[in-house]
Amino acid sequence: MPTALILGASRGIGHEMVRQYKQDGWRVIATARKQEDCDALAALGAEAHPLDVTSADSIAALGWRLDDEKIDCAWLVAGVYGPVHSSFPTQQEFDSVMHTNVLAAMRLIPIVAPLLAPAGGKLAVLSSKMGSIGARHSTEGTLYRASKAALNSVLADAALTYGPQGVTCVAFHPGWVQTDMGGAGAPLTPEDSVRDLRATLARLDASSNGAFLDHDGSPIPW
Repeated sequence: MPTALILGASRGIGHEMVRQYKQDGWRVIATARKQEDCDALAALGAEAHPLDVTSADSIAALGWRLDDEKIDCAWLVAGVYGPVHSSFPTQQEFDSVMHTNVLAAMRLIPIVAPLLAPAGGKLAVLSSKMGSIGARHSTEGTLYRASKAALNSVLADAALTYGPQGVTCVAFHPGWVQTDMGGAGAPLTPEDSVRDLRATLARLDASSNGAFLDHDGSPIPW
């Protein structure tokens, strides 16, 4: 039975990933910050662990719980949008977005990637097309854009570090999705986005290590 690790599964895309992987017969390990969300994930059949991605102690505790696991694919989903304005961010706004979207990945990937290496697994981070510099056409949500561009850099470093160990590392844009972040007017449902993301990751091989892809597999400029 293959094993999927979903980091940030309390709602939206992460929650839907748990549902779909379980439906397809996978063993699923999932995390959420609140205990009630962990209980809901357990009710779906996942092995749920508490995780606050902004806490070094919480991340270290998860690493201890996952010690000796062998994971086939891992998704780093946890993230926040932050302020919608493109003007002067406050220190609190900057710290919240960057700690959640960037620092968490820098701390989690070195814990998770070695669990993927024995199986030649795949590591995917949920980035955003808004983080693309090459495709930039708006300044809306500039702090979120900066955080996702930084996350892409973290993923590129992970690809250089863990690709030679057999881990395929990829950054994904999930599309504009009907979640709390994307809003009700988004064209994609979580079900459709996750179906595409899972199918795209499943067909990738080592030649895609370090790629930045749309949910359907189309390449996105860095």
